[in-house]
Formats: sequence, C-alpha cells, structure tokens
Amino acid sequence: METTFDNKVVLVTGASSGIGEAIALLFAKCGAKLSLVGRNEKNLQDVAARCAAEKGIQPFVIVADLSTDEGCEKTAKDTLDVLVNNAGISARTCIQVTDMKIFDDVFNTDVRGVYNLTRLLVPALIESKGNIVNISSISGTVVVVGSLPYGMAKAALDHFTRLVALELAPKGVRVNAVSPGLTVSNIVKRITGYTEEEYQNWLKKGEKTVPMGEVCVGEDIAKMVVHLASDHSRLVTGAIVQVDGGLQFCGGLNIYSEQIK
Repeated sequence: METTFDNKVVLVTGASSGIGEAIALLFAKCGAKLSLVGRNEKNLQDVAARCAAEKGIQPFVIVADLSTDEGCEKTAKDTLDVLVNNAGISARTCIQVTDMKIFDDVFNTDVRGVYNLTRLLVPALIESKGNIVNISSISGTVVVVGSLPYGMAKAALDHFTRLVALELAPKGVRVNAVSPGLTVSNIVKRITGYTEEEYQNWLKKGEKTVPMGEVCVGEDIAKMVVHLASDHSRLVTGAIVQVDGGLQFCGGLNIYSEQIK
C-alpha cells in the first residue's frame, strides 16, 4: 500500500537540517502540504526548495524560536493534520560542571516548546482527527553519564507522549514518538566542536557498539515518522518506537561519556 498525504497539512519543527530535513523531504514525496519551522532562515528556504521540487507543492516557511511563547504563537495555525515535534537542542554535561542556563536552554526547547506548541494546536488536530509524532531519543531511557539534562528532557517527552495520547484518544487524535539511536546529524558536531574528520571517526567508533552494525541516517527516522502519521498506524497511539539498530539494549551510548571530563 502506498503512503500518501495528499491534501494533508503537516507541520515539521526543526526542519532546517538533519532529521527534520529528512522528515520534511519524505512528507513532500508523499504529497503533503508542508509548514516548515526552524531558526535558520537560509537553511529552511533551501529545504523548502528541495521539498517543492518533489511534487511542486511549495512549503510554508516559518522562522521561529520555539523555546519562546512568541515563537510558538507565530507557528500555531488553524488548519493541521499532522504535527511533528522535532525541534530540539542538546548539551554534553553532568551535574558536577553544569549550570542552570544549560538546563533552561535544553528544557525550554525540548520540553516547554513541545508542550506549548502542542497545546496551541490541539484544537486544530481534534477538528481534523489528526495526529502528533514527537521526536525523542534513546537517551530518554538509556542512562549515560554526560547526557544530563538532555536525557531528562527526552524522558519527559516520552511521558508527555503517553499522557497526551491517553487524553486525546477519545477525541480521535493519536500521539506517538520516535526514539532515534546514533543518527547522522549536525547535533553532535554542535555540542562537541568536532571537525568533520573527528565526527566521522566518532561515528565509526559508535557503529561498532550498535548490534546491527550501522548508525541511523535521517531517512531511517523519517520513514518511521511517516508510517506512524499515516493511516497504516490508525490504531497506534502512546507508542515510543525505537529506531536504533538495537543500541538501547547494550548501553552503547557510553561513548558519549568520554566527552565529559
């Protein structure tokens, strides 16, 4: 069965690069009418152009910081079928060296922003009998030194997913999450300052810890997001779906711990 989102409005946050970019491109291939949200206007416009090239449908670009109330209010639209909460930031730190600014920065985007934007868009999703897919991380379930407060934020997002799924199920709105493992993106380079060569070496080291022997790429996550958002998953709600090659079972994320001294 072909997955199609013809005439469906899909909002993807954090769409300017990495996993969000891959999600946007796959929804574009499926015929969705896209709203793309992010902070980097140039990157968003580039992604929007690539999406438009798929089926000739021009996405609506929204430059906004979802850690703020103003950004969430700017993003919230009246018509919506699918909300993909992908925007997020990370930090490599631990309780001995962290400060409250790091905590606030991570939680304002990864938890508060998701909470606020979802709150604003729930009426539209109830009207359309739409659904929500949150992008979490196995850091929310795998305990790793150095994953504070990112791991805390993703654990909160997982529970938010389950709670809101139960709340909205009687309204016909499904809520699920995809939990990536090691995935090729820019987020690790941002928080470590790795050069491209250092990052590639890090990925090679990381893939040795993955039972299936490969790290994820953005399209691996995007395919699961589209599947959960589609009618193929019409009775799936409250699920936290790992896409990680089995990494959560073996504690492979401890490669992160080496970065915290």
